[in-house]
Amino acid sequence: MKKTLKAHLEKRLEEVEPLLPPSLMQELRDKVSKIRDITKEEIDEIIARVVKLYLKSCVEPGEAVGTVAAQSIGEPSTQMILRTFHYAGVRELNVTLGLPRIIEIFDARKKPSTPSMTIYLDEKHRYSKEGAMEVARKIERTTVENVIKDIGIDLATLSIVLTIDEDSLKNHELEMDDVKAALQKARVGEVHVEGDTVIVMPGTSDFNKLQKLKTKILGTMIKGIKGIDKVVIRKQRTEEGKEEYVLLTEGSNLKEVLKVDGVDPTRTISNDIYEVAEVLGIEAARNVIIKEITEVLEEQGLDVDIRHIMLVADLMTRTGKIRQIGRHGISGEKPSVLARAAFEVTVKHLLDASVRGEVDPLRGVAENVIVGQYIPVGTGLVELLMIRKRGEQQ
Repeated sequence: MKKTLKAHLEKRLEEVEPLLPPSLMQELRDKVSKIRDITKEEIDEIIARVVKLYLKSCVEPGEAVGTVAAQSIGEPSTQMILRTFHYAGVRELNVTLGLPRIIEIFDARKKPSTPSMTIYLDEKHRYSKEGAMEVARKIERTTVENVIKDIGIDLATLSIVLTIDEDSLKNHELEMDDVKAALQKARVGEVHVEGDTVIVMPGTSDFNKLQKLKTKILGTMIKGIKGIDKVVIRKQRTEEGKEEYVLLTEGSNLKEVLKVDGVDPTRTISNDIYEVAEVLGIEAARNVIIKEITEVLEEQGLDVDIRHIMLVADLMTRTGKIRQIGRHGISGEKPSVLARAAFEVTVKHLLDASVRGEVDPLRGVAENVIVGQYIPVGTGLVELLMIRKRGEQQ
């Protein structure tokens, strides 16, 4: 871009500076300056259109954004499929979608019904299937049950006998010593290896204890990360148009996965909101809430403005902790007694408020509807006082 055009662009941007946020100003500056063969008239037209669209997108003072957001999300939710369990393009994994997932997010459940992770890989591993498999083997939880043909109790010697499947052992890149070490670490008794057989001598003659020990042995972890029961490798396109391998998991353990060599910690994420908040902080949890709600709605073919979803996510996380939208969260913590009573357990709220001597300032929508006053929304937000002069006709 020529110097004269750059000067004109800067002059026009200075004029509209009070109207636009700094981020939008910078974006305008960057994008317009990259356009070749642009005229002054075209610069003026672009800036005028951006200002018009920005001002049009702003919220009017007194607009009931909460009510509009509730309607915007609530209405499409009635068209959702009640229960869908699948992962787009991957049969092996189950993921809760549709209305159950939306309810799960808004209720801020401590654990999602189908926790899962999307693990992105670093430059070294993301472009080859072998590299992706190498990382997947480190992450996927492998137990004794995954590598045996048979397990039984030898009543003659009061021992538990495991027959190891050598093909399974090879596929998981394990050796007999790994199985032995895992069982010794689990403290199930004396462990002996004889060919493809592992004999565990627990040192007890109680048959019930032997049965319980057998179950414990089957669940003993040899390698991998606790909580990650299955890993599926999927190929997908990047924004640059390249193809990369991504790992999808059944189960979640974000803290441990981020430590694994070969994982890209800047993009890897879990669908467990509380886990993300604990590991990466409340802002990351807010982003996961927005991402999860958006993906569920898009998967169902429903279009909801992102700002309504962002408003809900902001409300759920604004105190620094994740709160549900319900009587134990946002709705139950409203400052207005009448608003709380209008939602659920009416008598309890009124009784508790009367015991504490609470005062209701009547600033919200629900409480003003109850007492029959104008609601402080839109034109009802404006309070005008007119002082008439003496002798002035009414």
